[in-house]
Amino acid sequence: MSSQLVSHSSDLQCLQAEGYEIEIRANHLLVTHVPYVTVDRTVAYGTLISELSTSGNTTSTPSTHEVWFAGSIPCDVNGNELDIINQRTEHPIDGDLTASLSFSRKPPEGYPNYYEKMTTYVAMLEGPAQAIDSSATSKTGRPMVTDENESVFRYLDSATSRALIGAATKKLELTKVVIIGLGGTGSYILDLVAKTPAREIHLYDGDTLLTHNAFRAPGAASLDELEAAPKKVDYFQAKYDAMRRHIVPHDSYVDETNIEELRDASFVFLAIDTGPSKKLIIEKLEEFGLPFVDTGMGVYQFQDSLGGMIRTTASANDHRQHVWDGGRISFADEEDDDYDRNVQVADLNMLNATLAVIKWKKLLGFYSDFEHEFSSTYTIDGNHMLNEDQTE
Repeated sequence: MSSQLVSHSSDLQCLQAEGYEIEIRANHLLVTHVPYVTVDRTVAYGTLISELSTSGNTTSTPSTHEVWFAGSIPCDVNGNELDIINQRTEHPIDGDLTASLSFSRKPPEGYPNYYEKMTTYVAMLEGPAQAIDSSATSKTGRPMVTDENESVFRYLDSATSRALIGAATKKLELTKVVIIGLGGTGSYILDLVAKTPAREIHLYDGDTLLTHNAFRAPGAASLDELEAAPKKVDYFQAKYDAMRRHIVPHDSYVDETNIEELRDASFVFLAIDTGPSKKLIIEKLEEFGLPFVDTGMGVYQFQDSLGGMIRTTASANDHRQHVWDGGRISFADEEDDDYDRNVQVADLNMLNATLAVIKWKKLLGFYSDFEHEFSSTYTIDGNHMLNEDQTE
């Protein structure tokens, strides 16, 4: 499957978004798992095969109205052959697939695209099949496997193709995104960034996954996993490896001994406690000319309720001084800082991560940005968002 061709072709995107099992093989477009009626009036499944005309990275108008079919003779509900059969000769597609029939049904104006062509033939076969078995469908929504040369994802990103936002999503194809800290906020940042086409995601954390971590992280750690006490970076890499490639774990904290590893990063997320180590990291990120987003949370308990704020601070080459002049990020020892507290709740971690990722996507142009804020705080009890440090 050429995921690039699908992402650039609206007709293929529509087929995929509607749940058809499409495949590109040997320069042919396949729609598999198409139900049809056999001569003995049972429902079987075959494959429709079309030539595939392209122009660069997109499909062009189909060069012929005909299609090939891998399956037996298709019939109506009474077992009579359909009148669309054109040829009854074998046609090899590749070493594993051979068509046995060809169909011909040409509208006066021809087929304008492959969506119209393939769905027209699907309907001719599927209609009689559904009259016998109402559950018979070609729209299975089966995930389409990709290889490493096509995508960072192990299966096609159908969310992007379904929403037709390929051009915007392409802006997120950064070479190397770094997440420092995999606590509650950092793990949710990973959850969101893992679903973007960033080429590599590097994880830095020297801590072990413990029981309390499971209650403020995405997904659900099993009892066996917690008893094994894995390193956080290894646990989360394994979890998301099922979905995507190139998540790189680093079982260490970021300090002066390894900060140079970040020099070639494209973007950095910081989700660590305040303190002198954060100051070192930020100073080096500025020296390297790297954009970053830092997250923070100050939650306090008053009687039997919680209050506080969530902070998101961004920095880029054209806007950095607010970090220092505005005191947006604290570098005090954690126990001396009035802003950062050790009270964390999963929904607040998730919101903190979401705001950080939204700001990242704004900086890359994925989302529109009218305020151009580089600092924002969300106040829990007033449900209030304050934007500061805007650029013109």
